[in-house]
Amino acid sequence: MSAHLGERLHTTRKNRGLSQRELSKLSGVPLSLIRKLEQGEHNDTRLETARQLAHALKVPTTRLITEHAEAPADPDTVNHWAPVHAALAAPPDPNGNPPEAPTYNGVRDALQAATPLFSTDRYDALTTALPPLLRDTEALTNTDPRARPLRARLLELTGWLMTQTRQFDAAELALQRALDDATDHVQAAATINTQCWLLLRRGKLAEARELAMHWADEAEPRMSRATPAELSTWGWLLLRLSAMAIRDNRPGEAEDALRLAHSAAVALGQEYTPEGDFLRTFGPVTVALKRTENAMVAGQSDKVLTLASRIPAHSLKPTSNNRNRHLLDVANAHTQLRQYAEAMDTFQKIRAGSPQWLPNQQYARDVLGRMLSKRRTLTSEMRELAELVQLSV
Repeated sequence: MSAHLGERLHTTRKNRGLSQRELSKLSGVPLSLIRKLEQGEHNDTRLETARQLAHALKVPTTRLITEHAEAPADPDTVNHWAPVHAALAAPPDPNGNPPEAPTYNGVRDALQAATPLFSTDRYDALTTALPPLLRDTEALTNTDPRARPLRARLLELTGWLMTQTRQFDAAELALQRALDDATDHVQAAATINTQCWLLLRRGKLAEARELAMHWADEAEPRMSRATPAELSTWGWLLLRLSAMAIRDNRPGEAEDALRLAHSAAVALGQEYTPEGDFLRTFGPVTVALKRTENAMVAGQSDKVLTLASRIPAHSLKPTSNNRNRHLLDVANAHTQLRQYAEAMDTFQKIRAGSPQWLPNQQYARDVLGRMLSKRRTLTSEMRELAELVQLSV
């Protein structure tokens, strides 16, 4: 976050004719924190807090901040994935083809077999399977042009995985290479969709919003003749645009993007997964999940639970990242409403389906940390969950 946050906050507040106490009352941000920010005692705060202040001041969040990234992966995580980093960044082999050169059919089948490891968050298996697959795909692409779409797909998956585990530099490298390898506009737009997510997690709201807006305009299909793949790609870019807009305190723009995404979902009629590509699953349920996420970003806990009660989340796989992200929003809403038993039940649902996904979520640590801070005593279940998400209690 910019070191000038305090100056920007002070100037904007003065221009609005508000005292620090009045801003605190309007935003719900503690007066003591506002004072410390403006005095430079704190140069950092949560994106959630910055959005609350921006909302009260009636300005975009990016008026107050330039960036606010999630904490990157800890050194142990980076070391765990070191073989993937090495394979991703390895230069071409100067010795030419290895003794057992990879074949197109072999690499294609290996990628197909590995895809479920990504979709089910099998991180332990991927640390073993991914490095040789990256090397084989790279070697094959140098000799067989048919392998280029395979490499683009594998690099996109790798970029998504690195983003998921907060290894942002590696994610950026993989996604840039994936975009360079894209052989059609739909593949390129799908990679941009993941890049927008990476930029969001790195706190680059303005850049992500502009990228999503540009590509959504580029990818907009003619509805009367759009293919399901085109509708899915366009719909996801609109969802990314909506996510950036709501975090940048642009609720009207966020709602407009959601409305267009909903029209794409209605045209599809149901959840659609093109050729088993779980990253592009899109439809009415996906839009409903993201509408609930926007309500949580806006601090509307009651609305979150109302919307969530209408979503058939049970129809999604327990390992679905969209489903799990949605459940974190539900847990957060319960926590803010002091419904701690319901919040714990929701956390346990995520844990049961995706035990390797949950520890990599900063959002989970934030929500659980707020909940446990309100408790005088912790149950063994709470302590186990805190240990799983690497939260000190």
